[in-house]
Amino acid sequence: MSPQLALLVNPAARGGRTLPLLEPVARRLRAGGAELSVIVGDDAADALERACTAVAERPDALVAFGGDGLVHLAVQAVAGTDVPLGIIPAGTGNDIAAALGVPCKDPVAAARTVLRMKSRLVDVARVRAGRADELFAGVLCCGFDSRVNERANRLTWPPGTARYMVAVAGELRSFRPIPFRVTLDGDEVIEREAMMVAVANTCSYGAGMRVCPDARPDDGLLDVMMVDALSKSEFLRVFPSVYRGTHVGHRAVSVRRVRSVRLEAADVVAYADGERIGAVPVECEVRPGALRVIV
Repeated sequence: MSPQLALLVNPAARGGRTLPLLEPVARRLRAGGAELSVIVGDDAADALERACTAVAERPDALVAFGGDGLVHLAVQAVAGTDVPLGIIPAGTGNDIAAALGVPCKDPVAAARTVLRMKSRLVDVARVRAGRADELFAGVLCCGFDSRVNERANRLTWPPGTARYMVAVAGELRSFRPIPFRVTLDGDEVIEREAMMVAVANTCSYGAGMRVCPDARPDDGLLDVMMVDALSKSEFLRVFPSVYRGTHVGHRAVSVRRVRSVRLEAADVVAYADGERIGAVPVECEVRPGALRVIV
């Protein structure tokens, strides 16, 4: 029986540079017997509404063609349903796909993975910030990295990951450690100055930064990583090691595994899966096995 696939597309992924890959991907899916309906929203809200409508019609899968931001949007539509999520990585950062073992260098190979329709259950996390209440599948960041995101989103040049590095350099000039109050599993409270706090369901974000290298998306837990206050020179020395995941051995870095966490700080915004969630305080809680993904 031919699988019915709803293909959710972000035409702006990587500045539109991956859009030419859409036709080969669609052609491969159809050649494999799939019947496709393509979803393109006018904006994120419209795309989500269309995705939810598609999921309500119970396709065999909702397939996201884009990066972590589009996967984040798709998760809102499919989590808690029996409709699996397929991923065709086509963004600047494809960390969620990588964590789930989806081919990230070859969209056509990812399409073949979708056609096999082999799925597994993984966790997601619910995050609440003010009136925002949504889910994330990857990593929530708060502190230096979220301020870098804020700065990067205001830049129009350079494109891709280079813009992020420009924002890192700009933020370092003015950044000061932030007083955090972190409540783990509702009863353990940590109050200290920190450079950043990350809450991870999967191991990496930002196109390969292994912020919580041992995080697993199916263990029913969230990894909470804190980097205590450091001098700028020490932070610059430690920061590159996040790409290898070896930063967790530094004396200022701690990682805890929890089911829920509340982050409080002044003048800080949280991002999850690269998407802006809102101002802190935020509360995160794991939802074990809430998402079925094609892997």
